[in-house]
Amino acid sequence: MAMVSSLVLTAIFLPWLIIFMRSHHEGQEIRDEGPKWHQKKSGTPTMGGTIFVLAAVISTVWVAAWQHQFTKISLILLISLLGYGIIGFLDDGIKLYFKRNLGLRAWQKLALQIIIAAVIVAISLSDGFKFSLFIPFVGNVNNLAIFVLFLIFWLVGYSNAVNLSDGLDGLATGLSIIAYGTYSYIAYQEHNQAVLLFCMSVIGGLITFFIFNHKPAKIFMGDAGSLALGGGLAAVSIFLNRPWSLLLIGIVFVCETASVILQVISFKTTGKRIFKMTPIHHHFEMMHWSEWKVDIVFWLVGLIGSLVYIMIWG
Repeated sequence: MAMVSSLVLTAIFLPWLIIFMRSHHEGQEIRDEGPKWHQKKSGTPTMGGTIFVLAAVISTVWVAAWQHQFTKISLILLISLLGYGIIGFLDDGIKLYFKRNLGLRAWQKLALQIIIAAVIVAISLSDGFKFSLFIPFVGNVNNLAIFVLFLIFWLVGYSNAVNLSDGLDGLATGLSIIAYGTYSYIAYQEHNQAVLLFCMSVIGGLITFFIFNHKPAKIFMGDAGSLALGGGLAAVSIFLNRPWSLLLIGIVFVCETASVILQVISFKTTGKRIFKMTPIHHHFEMMHWSEWKVDIVFWLVGLIGSLVYIMIWG
């Protein structure tokens, strides 16, 4: 019911948003430093993530209320999705209003991301959530300070990781469907209704959104969608007590982020670039891979990572 509800709501309101933005000549400004062939995408409607995020929130709330299953975990997951979605909405709104590719300043976005993470920490601690973080070569750590710092790092890190992956038509959407689908399976196996309901609500919206977002995209999700999806995934992994699972289930997001970090370090220390362009999906584009080829290969990598995790630890 949650998946169907989110799917239908997105199907109803997403075409309306596309029509509205086109009629007002509002669209994505493409970076000059990006691949030159991406310039033809300039003007494509954006902020589509607003629709599937709201659809997921509404569906989670009404189905959970109907089934009498709305818990603190449900609230935390919704805050992670909606909170980071609002940050992305502000960022996208500034870009559209000023007709530029730069929205919030980096420090402003980071500060807002940390504030949302702090709210989630406060709610989880008020509910007496018991968190045990396994650290390789150390073992299980129950230190509160480490939990707080890790949670903030995980939420901020993965919200930005999904954002970096949203550079090709349908790429981040497909990867997110795979990741949320994997966590839905894990939540079902563990009888965790709050996480299962939340994940299925997100998947429903993403399935409809993909119809409009695959190449050639009729609309982009924007930061309103990518930041929200990343924050939601990080929260799901933490509140399933499987945070490290995201390293495999979200392996493409990790590689996209790592490529940017390595490129910056290499250029600043040696003056040389490791990749032709980052995030790494642009590197393969520069090697004359089509968008569809990059999408399919990256989706397969994400799917394999998820299957490996499930077979070993699922």
